[in-house]
Amino acid sequence: MALGTLDSLRVRAESCTACGLAATRTKVVFGVGGTSSGLLVVGEGPGREEDLRGEPFVGRSGQLLDRLVEEELGLTRASFYIANVVKCRPPGNRDPSPGEVASCSGFLDAQVELVDPRVVVTLGNVATRVLLGTDQGISTLRGQVHSWRGRRLVPTFHPAYALRGGGAVVAMMRADLVRAKQALAKAPS
Repeated sequence: MALGTLDSLRVRAESCTACGLAATRTKVVFGVGGTSSGLLVVGEGPGREEDLRGEPFVGRSGQLLDRLVEEELGLTRASFYIANVVKCRPPGNRDPSPGEVASCSGFLDAQVELVDPRVVVTLGNVATRVLLGTDQGISTLRGQVHSWRGRRLVPTFHPAYALRGGGAVVAMMRADLVRAKQALAKAPS
């Protein structure tokens, strides 16, 4: 996929019909944020609120994510980039299928190249497994910094899981975000 700019990539994504998710989406949820901080956050796919608004992480999960990133890394939503593995909502908020992930992979790959993050934070099982190419779960993979495409990757729980799991899960997310902050400080700009 030719890179272009994030805006030109967004236009291509908005007209994509490569998988069945295009038939059920309200809006393509491409990605938002700034690129200067060196941080990219990747989730699995849009939920209901995101599908309606066309922006990732805008519901309760997004509010928690914003608060934790600001408190632990000192970054606001405008200063880091947020994207998803798939750009359209899977019906019923189910996990995206391998075919749907493959159909969207060119968009995420191009976003990574254009944003050029020093550190990537993955949220939850799907995003972590897709990026790291593993079948291991988030509970096994979180708590450490992984090398990925010449960058550092820090897996953590999805904020929706933290909302259900309570304080202990939020504390583990905070610890992972501190790892991301330390990785950013160590990574060359």
